[in-house]
Amino acid sequence: MASQTDRESGEKISTVSIATLGCKVNQCESAAIAQKLAVQGLTVVPFNENADVCIINTCTVTAKTDYQSRQLISRAVRKNPGARILVTGCYAQRAPQELASLPGVTHVIGNTEKELIADIIIQPEENQKTIITGNIRGEKKISPLGASAFPEHTRAFLKIQDGCDSFCSYCIIPYTRGSSRSLPLEETLSRIASLAANGYREIVLTGIHLGLWGRDLSPKTSLTALVEEISKKRLVERLRISSLEPHELTGEMITLIGDSAIVCPHLHLSLQSGNDRILGLMRRNYQTAFFRELVRKLCDSIPGIAVGIDVIVGFPGETEAEFAETLALIEELTLAYLHVFPFSSRPGTSAAKMEGAVSEPEKKRRVQLLREAGAKKRHAFACRFIGKPLHILIEGRKGKKTGFATGFSENYIPVAVRGEGITANSIVKVIADTADGEMLLADLMEG
Repeated sequence: MASQTDRESGEKISTVSIATLGCKVNQCESAAIAQKLAVQGLTVVPFNENADVCIINTCTVTAKTDYQSRQLISRAVRKNPGARILVTGCYAQRAPQELASLPGVTHVIGNTEKELIADIIIQPEENQKTIITGNIRGEKKISPLGASAFPEHTRAFLKIQDGCDSFCSYCIIPYTRGSSRSLPLEETLSRIASLAANGYREIVLTGIHLGLWGRDLSPKTSLTALVEEISKKRLVERLRISSLEPHELTGEMITLIGDSAIVCPHLHLSLQSGNDRILGLMRRNYQTAFFRELVRKLCDSIPGIAVGIDVIVGFPGETEAEFAETLALIEELTLAYLHVFPFSSRPGTSAAKMEGAVSEPEKKRRVQLLREAGAKKRHAFACRFIGKPLHILIEGRKGKKTGFATGFSENYIPVAVRGEGITANSIVKVIADTADGEMLLADLMEG
């Protein structure tokens, strides 16, 4: 298809840039938008290059990501005067009028309407700003938007679930992503087979609340049943599961991960706090004793498994003693890494109205303590695998520090592999002899 023409300027629209913030679901959707744009005959260029249209796929999970989204919008406007600036994602869904009021923004598009973006871009430009956002809580079906290629990744990401019904007291996401919706079983299996046929050797299953997959389908099914089907049919060489809620990780799933030849021994769980009172205020439906036992069971049942966790610090009313309980629990658990977030008040959530705000300097101090603990966990976990065989999916870029080919093991350890002629998207067997921080340095193994 020929390049599209801007009605006002008469200049041809031929290039589009995309910047993405936030979760893997957002990344999946940006990749799908890029593919649809290519089908329309447009060229997707890096965000730091000049473009006729700039798309910012935003996140609103914290005040910081709101700020980062506005920064990207301002950067796009400065670099591309006269370009169309299209803002989408969770921030756009939450506050469309706020974003539309920013200088240079021409379009604000909600999450469900992302599938329309490629068609919107090729239409003649209107003289007024365009806002398209629907009632996302009323959506009953998952958007068909999906990508078959991820140019900057050797792993493919497949969004099989969207939305959340948990309404944790601090979280805005149920209001910006809607209720839980699942990609139907046959379509999920078909897309996995297609991604594998396109050369992807590892596929990551993603969702906003992934553990709810299948519960809204007819007949109802489960994530465990899906993973079992993929594993049984060996649709891909490596299958990785992204974030799960602790109470949704069943004994059947644990056994399946341990027994499967393709499911990676790696899970990311949301702890959020190591204090039961704070967990109650957060509306988390488990307590620390349950979480402690779950991690112990995972490590006993699946040797070498990487368990990563999310933690929020500085929740309203969190005392120093309660934070100390979180730190103590983390130091006790066998973990591979932490993702640590300072509490961020989100408009419209019940936590935003709670008293006992923790000061910003104190939140920063607590975050730093946990991140230091996390760095020690990463290093200790990597060191456990020195001298042990690992299988590494090689990435497309070499390590900046080592100059060696790099990739990730099945249990998500970053590894730099010495040697020549190691190609991207190959899976190589290595044995490591050194740990540099969280990264292992390894040699190829024969056979």
